Amino acid sequence: MDFQLSDDQRALRSGMRDLLDAVFDRDRMRAAVERGGTLDRSLWRELGAAGFFALRLPEESGGVGLGLPEAVLLFEEAGRALLPGPLVATHLAAGLVKGAAEGEAVVTAVDGDLPVAHLAEADAVLVGADALAGEPLRAFVAAARPVRSMDPLTPLHRTGADTGVRAVSGPEGARAATERTTAHAERIRFEGALLTAAEQLGSAARTTETAVQHAGDREQFGSPIGSFQAVKHLCADMLARTEPARAAVYAAAVTGDPVEIAAAKLLADEAAVRNARDCLQIHGGMGFTWEADVHLHLKRAWLRSAARLGGAAAEELLAAGLGAARRYPGSSAASGRGAPEAGGGG
Repeated sequence: MDFQLSDDQRALRSGMRDLLDAVFDRDRMRAAVERGGTLDRSLWRELGAAGFFALRLPEESGGVGLGLPEAVLLFEEAGRALLPGPLVATHLAAGLVKGAAEGEAVVTAVDGDLPVAHLAEADAVLVGADALAGEPLRAFVAAARPVRSMDPLTPLHRTGADTGVRAVSGPEGARAATERTTAHAERIRFEGALLTAAEQLGSAARTTETAVQHAGDREQFGSPIGSFQAVKHLCADMLARTEPARAAVYAAAVTGDPVEIAAAKLLADEAAVRNARDCLQIHGGMGFTWEADVHLHLKRAWLRSAARLGGAAAEELLAAGLGAARRYPGSSAASGRGAPEAGGGG
């Protein structure tokens, strides 16, 4: 099985990196921090025009017609650039919420009991496979209260209102409608976890690059600190965490298997958090200052690691999958043949 990127996928990733370098450079990121994480709607529309949110919509529906592997590449670049906003929720809402695919609408999501990101600016909120908008959304927002966020680019609200979303039975009966809704919600849940893992992967790669660059530039005792064995080991450990996470995320994007997604999320969370901490250590005292960007990567990585299939939930799912594979070595649980299709691309 070949997991090498195709020429088209490499071009897609390169194009997204160039776009983000142009529309969200360090100055704009710092401006976003000064705004308290308030979203730039013009940037959101630029992402929509580039096909970021409509990437997986069929072409006949106005989308790009690509698949989950291509989406992972774009979200990896978004994580690398520390792009703020409910990117995953808006991407998942394309085709469900009017304006989401074009970047005209900002869509956030409820994730269990966790605070909701960017709720005050949202035009809709995903709750499972449904979306709140209009009067239900206003009531939902009115019952929420802002809470302090560790990430200055991610404002949070603690919600306390019932969403009012209920399963509606179709002509074939309530059970079939509920099962269909549940299956759709589960698909959204795992796709959201994988895209969040891709963001973590991008952050892990970026902090590795930053650490290596700083280790080559910073001198102590007349030598670059990168020549010191302890610093070399830290940089090597960062790379050793990033590349297995990359392989896991890319493989899960191809198979779409929930157990593989859980493993990818665990590896990407560890890489993002520990790499940011090691990068901060390599920077020394200046890594703790407001002027350094590494602390922003660490804070965002902490938030993402708790969101969308957090550690305990991912570990339980992975353990159950491994247990099933041991009991039934020839079953679809062991072979992955029972996994949902990941969509186009490779």
